[in-house]
Amino acid sequence: MANTPKINISKIPDFVTRVTETLEKAGFETFLVGGCVRDLIIGREPKDWDVTTNAKPEEIIGLFEKTIYENIFGTVGVCIPIVSIEKTADVPHETVASVTHVTKYDIVEVTPYRIEAKYSDNRHPDEVLFSENIEDDLKRRDFTMNALALDNKGHITDLYKGQEDIKDKVVRAVGNPNDRFQEDALRMLRAIRFSAQLDFAIDYETMKAIVDNAKLLKNISSERIRDEFVKIIESKNPSMGIAMLSKLGLLKQMIPELEEGIGCIQGGAHIYDVFEHLLQALEHSANKGFSTEIRLAALFHDIGKPRARRPGDKKEYTFYGHEIVGARMTQKILERLKLPKKTTELVVSLIRNHMFFSDTEQISLSAVRRIVLRVGKEHIWELMEVRECDRAGMKKSEAPYRLRKYHAMIEEVLHDPISVGQLVIDGGTLINVLHMKPSPRIGWILNSLLEEILDDPTKNIEEHLVELAKSLNMLGDDKLRT
Repeated sequence: MANTPKINISKIPDFVTRVTETLEKAGFETFLVGGCVRDLIIGREPKDWDVTTNAKPEEIIGLFEKTIYENIFGTVGVCIPIVSIEKTADVPHETVASVTHVTKYDIVEVTPYRIEAKYSDNRHPDEVLFSENIEDDLKRRDFTMNALALDNKGHITDLYKGQEDIKDKVVRAVGNPNDRFQEDALRMLRAIRFSAQLDFAIDYETMKAIVDNAKLLKNISSERIRDEFVKIIESKNPSMGIAMLSKLGLLKQMIPELEEGIGCIQGGAHIYDVFEHLLQALEHSANKGFSTEIRLAALFHDIGKPRARRPGDKKEYTFYGHEIVGARMTQKILERLKLPKKTTELVVSLIRNHMFFSDTEQISLSAVRRIVLRVGKEHIWELMEVRECDRAGMKKSEAPYRLRKYHAMIEEVLHDPISVGQLVIDGGTLINVLHMKPSPRIGWILNSLLEEILDDPTKNIEEHLVELAKSLNMLGDDKLRT
């Protein structure tokens, strides 16, 4: 066993130290373990703090006032209160009383040393056995850089040359990579996620084992796949991550629709096939620090092109309606991955509307108002970001003066009425003035009035709209609905 000094432990938060010190005062061994140790070595700020110990779950629970214990793997969530002090009102300064409030808790996950048995389902161990030795716990870890344990004096236990792999920027499985991936197939996605997040290379044997075991990913739940996929998308190298997923055979297990773009030549202004174009667009979204939703829209915005492609003139192709096809495909993909409904709706809307006409020499303000109406005022700038990614994926950019002019047009129409709710009359007006009964006809009329206002906002005047509504009300249901 390599026990290598020494790491700066001053960055470990007090609430974590309180947990480890409490366990040690009770006579137990404790180590920080896994990703938090790796991040301390790299110089990243750990997001999670995991503690391992030779104490059993019931012994851990007995040492702390508030804990959470709801799983079969022995992990105890220790809740450390975050307190705030409030001064009691209307008390003279020199006799100020204080009231202590527990506002929330920091949670530290504490897990006994474990020995895991066979994994029959490629997801979970058939049983979990507790050990007295840190060595047993480290050898069940996924990658060498995560098989590190840090004691309270700053010494690192490193059985598998994890520190060396961190220095060399290598993702390497602990022991036999086939065994690690057959134990939990999600580890294959984690290897690529770490590579994309940390800018590490994946070691050859580990990479080969991913190729050999890629089909096991079908045994993993959509929720677990989603979490790793989103982390890849949010990493600093998402296009590399997606390319690796494809190269190693995992993408066809997750999102086979994306691979339809491989070799799908576009022609015209496009110098890449559809797949490479999407990767370039995604990379631009990461370089600009765009949101997860924009990154997803950049990755999927042209996913419908292979299915919409038709022969065109001069040996080129047409892709009419690919935004509609792509929006439908993306909705199915994101629902399959169980992304939040709100995220799915926004990404689908951005893809559905990304082909808006933007030639500022020809476009009218009414057309800009209709684009804003379709995506909503709150999302119009996100649509512009998707367009930027699309252009960057072609290695092209809008001419600066055109982009400035289009942005100015958006700014101008954002002050105009662009929704039914911004009309100066409403359903109540139609009921009172036209003596209409509540029915779908009211909505049809209001939407027809909005079309008039989108063309000319100066017509948003009550007298004008009432007269127009009277004329519309004379139409039959079919014509009015149309």
